[in-house]
Amino acid sequence: MLRIGMLTSGGDCQALNAAMRGVVKTIYNNCKDEVEFYGFEDGYKGLIYSKFRMLTGEDFSGILTRGGTILGTSRVPFKTIREPDERGLDKVAAMKQNYYKLQLDCLVMLGGNGSTKTANLLSKESLNIITLPKTIDNDLWGTDMTFGFQSAVDIATTAIDQIHTTASSHGRVFIVEIMGHKVGWLPLNAGMAGGADIILLPEIPYDIDKVVDKIEERDARGSRFTIIVVAEGAISQDDAKLSKKEYKDKLSNYKFPSVSYEVADAIQKKTGREVRVTVPGHVQRGGEPCPYDRVFASRLGAEAGKLILKKEFGYMVGYRNREMVKVPLEEVAGKLKMVDPKSDIIKEAKLLGISFGD
Repeated sequence: MLRIGMLTSGGDCQALNAAMRGVVKTIYNNCKDEVEFYGFEDGYKGLIYSKFRMLTGEDFSGILTRGGTILGTSRVPFKTIREPDERGLDKVAAMKQNYYKLQLDCLVMLGGNGSTKTANLLSKESLNIITLPKTIDNDLWGTDMTFGFQSAVDIATTAIDQIHTTASSHGRVFIVEIMGHKVGWLPLNAGMAGGADIILLPEIPYDIDKVVDKIEERDARGSRFTIIVVAEGAISQDDAKLSKKEYKDKLSNYKFPSVSYEVADAIQKKTGREVRVTVPGHVQRGGEPCPYDRVFASRLGAEAGKLILKKEFGYMVGYRNREMVKVPLEEVAGKLKMVDPKSDIIKEAKLLGISFGD
């Protein structure tokens, strides 16, 4: 008998179901022993509080194209994972107890950076763990790509595309705020694909005067409009010089809904131009996975299934140089894959005339 637990943790995204389906189909098609799958509901909360259900083949039928996650998800911050809950429950001990109670041979976790840190902790506590790289931010260390990223790029790009017509009609400056709190892969790729004129990323602090210079340069050339893509975590050069405490104090008295509105306000004051802000928000996480993500997530799931059958645990299944690889969890946990301001893609974007406000 082979018993496998599964959970999806952190923010939802496209292709979570496709990835789980890949694991299940691989095990069913290649394991000679009887197999039981247990799905923990709402991420690590299900593992902590013993909320689970046995899964059958029917649960995974017809979900390849379905967005979200059939198991539900939640955020259980790693920084509090060692702290007892409000009732005094030891969360780590509870997860281990429920793992052993079900006599699991392996736990498959689909999640991003914070979730992988918890998975690594459980692996060090002697649980058999396999993880799959899920996040629209594409910021997981150890893999060139995460599933959910390409689907989110497609959606964000469509939003930028559709702004172009109204921006050109009215001759306005339009800001499109794209998800990316700490890392800018999503706004960078969507901005380039959508023909943005300016892209502001968390990794490249911007000078608002350089942003204004680009707008005025376009005006001088006869361009009626400017499209600015702003990552939700974009930061000005002045703010980047503040200490963490000083920046936190500023945010506690922040008068804008987000950084995009601060940028818009500054542009309006400096140029007198009309500026409009569009925030696609959680739309970027939603809907069906694109064909690329369906294939990619299925491949990751198949590789995870193969590792389980070979009894190789303590790894994240990653993708490097167009090949599937297994990456030790301790190499992944706690690291973010940032956009390098000196990378080729940034240099190439600047050759295309895109400004990063630096």
